[in-house]
Amino acid sequence: LKRIRTFAHVPLDRRLQTAAVLKWVFCFLALGKSPCCIVLFIYLLFTRFWLVCVLYATWWFVDWDTPSRGGRKSPFLCRLPLWNYMRDYFPIQLVKTAELDPRHNYILGFHPHGVLVTGAFANFCTQATGFGQLFPGLESYLLMLPLWFRAPFFRDYIMCAGLIPSDKDSASYLLRREGGGNAVVIVVGGALEALDAHPGAHTLLLANKKGFIKLAMEHGASLVPVYSFGENEVFDQVPNPHGTWLRWIQEHLQSIMGISLPLFHARGVFQYSFGLVPYRKPIATVVGKPIRVKKNQKPSAEELDAVHQLYMDELAQLFEEHKGKYGISEDTHLIFQ
Repeated sequence: LKRIRTFAHVPLDRRLQTAAVLKWVFCFLALGKSPCCIVLFIYLLFTRFWLVCVLYATWWFVDWDTPSRGGRKSPFLCRLPLWNYMRDYFPIQLVKTAELDPRHNYILGFHPHGVLVTGAFANFCTQATGFGQLFPGLESYLLMLPLWFRAPFFRDYIMCAGLIPSDKDSASYLLRREGGGNAVVIVVGGALEALDAHPGAHTLLLANKKGFIKLAMEHGASLVPVYSFGENEVFDQVPNPHGTWLRWIQEHLQSIMGISLPLFHARGVFQYSFGLVPYRKPIATVVGKPIRVKKNQKPSAEELDAVHQLYMDELAQLFEEHKGKYGISEDTHLIFQ
């Protein structure tokens, strides 16, 4: 009864914030990582709406290459008031530290992955935190597992948010565009890094990640380190240190399916003890200064290593300069694996 009374006195804005986040979690868990959209598509084939499925299948065939050609980003969807409620729930903020010239193309390396890359989606797939105002002339695109673009209906939704497949061809298509103005956001640690997304952890899978560096060198795109403070704080995760049976299973499933399966939890909709709704913890995504990269279509191993080391140094410096503002102790440093 006490909980019911407490819920009755929750302000409307907070209820709308929770609803917005719940909708977002549902889309990424239920629609994106499960066969819900496929099941719906097959089900509709055996109903009076079968013609809709036939027409959509025809459209899907014609539109097959669109995700790898810049997608179909919709300014209307990116500016929906829904995302403002999601932003205010945590809250999430985008912090600018340097100018990004819109005459160039950029690769933004986003760290850490977190459980559901909350900061990456809110900052680079919506206009809720003001990306367009902070970096005028730039259009952001977030790379996502190609598997998600094979689900009917869902593929069109995520393309409208500026998501594109995380393969070389998709990123190269944007980085080849003349005139600049494209910011390709890569979650460098990938799905495997989500298994290290524990509160208080600052472990990044970066030491051997050089594909995005090579991509930048091949196209002469500037590299921009991005660190999202608070990304690992919004969910708890079942302990899974290296060497345990749980971590072994998770890593093997990730190698087979391409997606990681962190056993995470947080709060519920009507109670605060357990559920899949993230905690109300602030997230501050800090965009560092650009690293100019000279175009080199066939970089040597030494040249690749040099740029990779420079990127790690700049990322570490970005973390050190800003960690005190977000409650991280002086003796805490990034761990590169």
